[in-house]
Amino acid sequence: MSEPRWLDDLEMAAWTSFVEAGHRVDRALERQLKDEAGLSHPQYEILVHLADAPDGELRMAELADRLITSKSGITYQVAQLEKLGLVRRRACPEQARGVYAVLTDEGSARLRGAAPAHVARVREVLIDVLDRDQLAVLAEALGVVGRRLRAHDRA
Repeated sequence: MSEPRWLDDLEMAAWTSFVEAGHRVDRALERQLKDEAGLSHPQYEILVHLADAPDGELRMAELADRLITSKSGITYQVAQLEKLGLVRRRACPEQARGVYAVLTDEGSARLRGAAPAHVARVREVLIDVLDRDQLAVLAEALGVVGRRLRAHDRA
């Protein structure tokens, strides 16, 4: 077995900055959504994906894939949204075990109400902190990482 390639100072700085910033941004967004919209960040993202989907619905497996979570995780979150009347489930006629998550009118209204404050918080904690060049570097760098991991997940 070969010796591990330990991180040098620059690599360690990049890694620890990424981890800390990711956690802090996530915490800030989670808090804002809970306080102002009564939603968790995953629940908000579910509403966003459903709102963007044709007819406001997606198969649960597709929703889990888009949110990069497990099927059980998406089932739990959709159940919580269902209790709030923001999403409903319906059987998939093409596949006996398939289930769609469907955005309700109340879910659409909650999303419209939550979105402006959420976007303002995203700007406050991330977007407006960086200049355009930094945003371009961040988008490119994280895009490379995301595409590589997505390809690996599909392999």
